Amino acid sequence: MNVEAMSLQDFRGKLEQLSEGIPGQDMSDEERVRRAKRAFMQKLNGHRAVDLDSCLQCGMCAEACHFYEATQNERYAPVYKYRPLRRFYRREMSPMRWFYRPFTRDITAADLKEWQHLVYDACTGCGRCDMICPMGIKISAAIRVVRHGLAAAGYVPPEMRVLRNEQRDQNTLFGVGAEQLKALVEKLGAQGISVPLDREQADVMLLTTAVEVLLFPDAFAATARILNKSGADWTIRSDVFEAANVGIITGDDPTMSLAIRRIVDKAKACGVKTVLMPESGHAYQTLRWEGATEMGGALPFETLSIPEFISGEVQAGRLNLKAQSNGASVTYHDPCRLSRKGGVMQQPRDVLAALGLDVRETPSNQRENYCCGGGCGEYVLSGAADLRQKAFEIKRREFEETGADAVVTGCANCRINLLIGAENSGWETPVTSLVETVAANLAD
Repeated sequence: MNVEAMSLQDFRGKLEQLSEGIPGQDMSDEERVRRAKRAFMQKLNGHRAVDLDSCLQCGMCAEACHFYEATQNERYAPVYKYRPLRRFYRREMSPMRWFYRPFTRDITAADLKEWQHLVYDACTGCGRCDMICPMGIKISAAIRVVRHGLAAAGYVPPEMRVLRNEQRDQNTLFGVGAEQLKALVEKLGAQGISVPLDREQADVMLLTTAVEVLLFPDAFAATARILNKSGADWTIRSDVFEAANVGIITGDDPTMSLAIRRIVDKAKACGVKTVLMPESGHAYQTLRWEGATEMGGALPFETLSIPEFISGEVQAGRLNLKAQSNGASVTYHDPCRLSRKGGVMQQPRDVLAALGLDVRETPSNQRENYCCGGGCGEYVLSGAADLRQKAFEIKRREFEETGADAVVTGCANCRINLLIGAENSGWETPVTSLVETVAANLAD
């Protein structure tokens, strides 16, 4: 079986087809509200209760949100996006519910349907709002609870719903499964790039994504070259290789847990010491930060993002890089879930500096970086296209301010959204990946 990389245009066409012919979930309005309330109740704990009681409704979080900044629409202020949860809490669970109930309207199915747009199309879960809240409220966590309620009520957007069902039921995404991965591995082997597939024991288990296989196979090839050059004892499994987790982005906990357990169980069986995550911010966050919770204890392996791995190998002297001498400049786009939520900020910059590149910072960067606008599955949603483009324009202006020759990022989802935004606006600055940049400059 042959495999060819999709063009960006073909991939965009594939995204547009996701929602075709997908039926809605048939249930009464009363059942939708009942399920949403039950999900809210399950997710509300003491910490979130304190957050909901502490909110001053000051609106400062609006200035942190790329969607609000791009539109100046108050409905996109983060504090507004978790209003159904706050209303439910005040009526049903607050110690002061006897006081709030008479003048706090109950949530309705119409509310849930309206908030579908606000928490899926208009929120990437980037967490920038958490940093600016004067009360220290985890706003993104509250919005995520609203997603849980909407998922339980059957209000997951159709594009996300079809991908969630596919991952849950078929262990594939975008139709990419074992055969497609094997075909890519065979193709790379013909090019002299060795990929140790389906080894029973290895120190490192690499994960990839359907997006890499379909759209960015050069990034997968680059990762393989880097691992081989470092001398790592590694493998990738054709039965469990997908790092993306649609459960976490939809708010569907059973699907999230299933995807995590597939990875953990296979890693245990192979005796791996490190699970290496590809360029995917949400995948890294899910396994590293949610994995232990889902498994009920510390994971028996280390979870590393690819920037962390490369930086560590360079520092240890196992990976030598050729320093550029042509004065090329780049700016690094920090993926939200790697930088703000994962702390992976300095490592990619150290790697780019080791390549002799002139690294220029955007006005917002590292922990304070603006989101690309396409995270948390946003880039698959047709209803979010206009908002995504407006958010991209914020980043485009920041990139242009640096005067850099190219944009480098460590997340394929960010890369997709930046490439789509660039194509829509005719912006011609190259957008590439960290792994491809490194692999192109490996020393002999």
